[in-house]
Amino acid sequence: MRHPGADLRRTLGGVAVVAAALVAASCGGGEPTTRFHASRVIALGDESSLLVDTAGDANARKYSVNGTVSATDPTIVCGNNPIWTQAVATFYGLVFAECNAVTPVISPVSRMRAQLGAQAADLAAQIATQQDENPIVAGDMVTVMVGMYDVLAAYQQYPSVSEPDLIAVVEAAGAETGHQVNHLTDLGAKVLLATIFDMGYTPFAGKEKAAHADTDRAALLSRLTARYNASMRATIVNDGRKIGLILMDEYVTEVATVPLFGGFTNATDGVCDLSQSTFVPPSTLDCTSLTFVSGGSGTYFWADDLHLSASAQGILSTLALNRATNNPF
Repeated sequence: MRHPGADLRRTLGGVAVVAAALVAASCGGGEPTTRFHASRVIALGDESSLLVDTAGDANARKYSVNGTVSATDPTIVCGNNPIWTQAVATFYGLVFAECNAVTPVISPVSRMRAQLGAQAADLAAQIATQQDENPIVAGDMVTVMVGMYDVLAAYQQYPSVSEPDLIAVVEAAGAETGHQVNHLTDLGAKVLLATIFDMGYTPFAGKEKAAHADTDRAALLSRLTARYNASMRATIVNDGRKIGLILMDEYVTEVATVPLFGGFTNATDGVCDLSQSTFVPPSTLDCTSLTFVSGGSGTYFWADDLHLSASAQGILSTLALNRATNNPF
């Protein structure tokens, strides 16, 4: 089994090799099928899908572990440690303008519409922004991962609001995400839709469990996550030809409950030492392997309390590319 530490220096070219291998694996046996090839990739959702060009130099940062020139040179290189939306774009030979410094592509057509802190209700505005600039059409691949902040917003109301009422709130949010995904397919797009990871297994949940004695707060977060994902999945119209469903929640559960699953040695703590961040508030936007906590490594699953490490983003990338190659788009 490949050690996740090896993924920390993965480049976009490396992702393309993985994608090619997935294509080859999917072509063995049976009747050949015509593979969908996206003309654009449009990223929707929250910051798990987001590239942030903080310096305006097309060398974006990520809410994860950022890649650097080397183990001794801290200069960030956005093409290293790609997040999942980058991996999808690379698979189709595309780039985002936010990460376009090496061998620049003139006027990249793919768009980064994801936003920090976005919730299900924000998807409609993200889609509208794209429609106003250049409408979504057949040939577009849209990535969607959103809902973490819906679960967190509901959770923050506990215990003033009862769990049954909170469940109704997150189910409504999940249904809204499902409706927006269906709308995207009605516009002609193919969609790679990721379930949100089980919030009950985040470092945030562990801290909440330790801080509150009223109920198992981690278990509550897990239940809210499950109901959000279930409602979203029940709402989408999915025969596999329009939507590729990425079950990130199931993978996170395996990592959290099966020792060393996927080669991850730590699934409870964030690897980034945020005390070294120069951002206000402190952020993973400047986290690199040179700013890890003592003993931290590429085998940590989490970057901080809520965000995936580079290796975990690599897993999400692989799951997404698996759907992109194996679904009958």
